[in-house]
Amino acid sequence: MRPFCRYGLVAAVGMASFLLRPVSTPAEEPAAVAREGPSAGQPICHPVKPTQTTTLSSTSTPAPRAIASRATDPHHQTRHAVAERAQASRAAYSVPAAPPAAASRTDELKGPLTLGDLETMALENNPTLAQAQAAVQAAYGQYVQAGLYPNPSGGYTASEIGNDGRSGQQGAFLGQEIVVARKLQWSQHAAAHEVERAEQLLEAQRYRVLTAVRINFYEALTAQRTVKLAEELAKISEEAVEAAKAMLQAQQAARPDLLQARIEANRARILLAAAQAQQKAAWQRLTAVVGVPDMPPTPLAGELIPEIQELDVGQVRERLLAASPELQAAERSVLRARAALERARREPIPNLQTQAGIAYDAASEYSIASVQVGVSLPIFDRNQGNIQSAEAELVAAQWEVERIRLDLQNRLAPVLQAYATASAQVRRYSEQILPDAKETLHLITEGYRQGEFGYLNLLTAQRTYFEANLAYLQALRDWWTARLQIDGFLLSDGLARPEGLPN
Repeated sequence: MRPFCRYGLVAAVGMASFLLRPVSTPAEEPAAVAREGPSAGQPICHPVKPTQTTTLSSTSTPAPRAIASRATDPHHQTRHAVAERAQASRAAYSVPAAPPAAASRTDELKGPLTLGDLETMALENNPTLAQAQAAVQAAYGQYVQAGLYPNPSGGYTASEIGNDGRSGQQGAFLGQEIVVARKLQWSQHAAAHEVERAEQLLEAQRYRVLTAVRINFYEALTAQRTVKLAEELAKISEEAVEAAKAMLQAQQAARPDLLQARIEANRARILLAAAQAQQKAAWQRLTAVVGVPDMPPTPLAGELIPEIQELDVGQVRERLLAASPELQAAERSVLRARAALERARREPIPNLQTQAGIAYDAASEYSIASVQVGVSLPIFDRNQGNIQSAEAELVAAQWEVERIRLDLQNRLAPVLQAYATASAQVRRYSEQILPDAKETLHLITEGYRQGEFGYLNLLTAQRTYFEANLAYLQALRDWWTARLQIDGFLLSDGLARPEGLPN
């Protein structure tokens, strides 16, 4: 090979090395974006590994600012960790190909079901969790794809074929697009925030499912206690009818007493039928949100009477705004939109199109080399439209954070009111109404046996006692519903379609 050819190859290698060096950040880069984005020569930030455990407590989710600072720290991850993170995500968020067989989900049910049993079943069978997990996997896939370098090109070249009856110049070439201005890093930076947003939406869906299971559990438990109370009332009413018949035959009571006893017995039967229908509906709602709709009716075991505590409204609101998965997902959208805007601003900086080749010249019997370097001139298309669109998306994302903040406070107000009302009712029934109704029933029953009170007085006392117990159960159900909504960040629709899924 002639010296010129060797010099050409050396020049091609040197040009490629120069083009592959890191490109510094442009001086016009906005300060806010520079603080939150990857600096030149630093590895891109990677998504925070999602957690598998979920607890409804104020410490279960870090504050938004803490997560945002951790997520945008360009030093806390390396490129090697990306592959490990992706592999760990696939293992942690494995999505079942199909729901498990119904028989395998119900054959092992033995004895009363506890709330913990149902929560475990819901985490395994509720389809919305599998959907949200799939959305996290999809976001991880986009994150990996965003950082992939363009494939090189290669081929065969021939020129001057047939010149002087010879084969001309025959050879091969390799081409590579050199991505400049850290475009791939910024694309991956935006995708990393999208992964974190998907993880927060998964966390929100967990809260929805668990809160829905808990609310429906206590509704079903209340319905179960109501059926027992209605059965007791129906039994007493039937005994009262038999007693009235005996007293009528012994001429110790009038026929109106017997008729009144029959009326009360029929009312008790109606109440029992309604309670049984309510229990059936509550069980169907519970099994639906658990994800096992074919589960046979099973007794529930749990403590229905709570330990009522006064809530600090300020602390409840502060916890909601600091740790709500909805709000944190919206904040991740802002970070993603900001990174996407910076990526759009870097798009007009042209990538380098490089090509190096070598060929054999049959006429001169020498090998020759070629080098090409080119760029696209951003004269007409400077990505103006996409930049404008990205700016608008950033503004919309910022306002979405404020909208969700206001919406959370708006949704919290009636729940706090319902909690306060139910707490007052539970206290009043447990401390005053139920003890008074029980004592009244005891005194009138003893007086009726001694002939001091008539049968209508006894029926009235019985009716008052059972109606007070029914109202007490209703107050308990309302209390649990409000309290669980507060603990679950106001997320309670366990079968709602998870946000972020493709249409």
